[in-house]
Amino acid sequence: MPRAASPRPSKPSVGVSVIVEHGAWRDALADPVPLLRRAAAAAIAEARRARRSRSTRKPVVAVALIDDRAMRKLNKMYRGKDKPTNVLSFPAGEAAESRRATHPLGDVAIALGTVKREAKAQGKTVNDHLMHLMVHAVLHLLGYDHESDPDAEEMEALERKALATLGVADPYRVAP
Repeated sequence: MPRAASPRPSKPSVGVSVIVEHGAWRDALADPVPLLRRAAAAAIAEARRARRSRSTRKPVVAVALIDDRAMRKLNKMYRGKDKPTNVLSFPAGEAAESRRATHPLGDVAIALGTVKREAKAQGKTVNDHLMHLMVHAVLHLLGYDHESDPDAEEMEALERKALATLGVADPYRVAP
């Protein structure tokens, strides 16, 4: 009897803790947690497929939803750039105890003002742009970067695949 094709593996379970440090986030999005969790899970799923990883440990990400002023301080402190940016990620590094059921990936900070300005300028919804930034940040936490052209191409391809599973258009497609 022929075997049925196995379904695509489900998205991994991911722990996402969110701290809303800037109240205007609540006006912009009723509940950002499900969006952030779905985006994180999509990024992790694509990275696992790319690396052929079968890790059973639950990844955990902490997210701070902040304003541009707080982001500017973080960007200056950690990157030496005295201006706000849309997202920063801070990898946790390797967990000391490899038998833990969870795997802390790190922390992410996202600035509302910058996100809203960029979404408007790029003709996107705040939700779609937020999901893109979360996918991007989680890939950074997993060790991906865009410092060289080949690395950028690899990371952007994973972003496109993850976002497609979320119904979000290719953020790197240049409009005609």
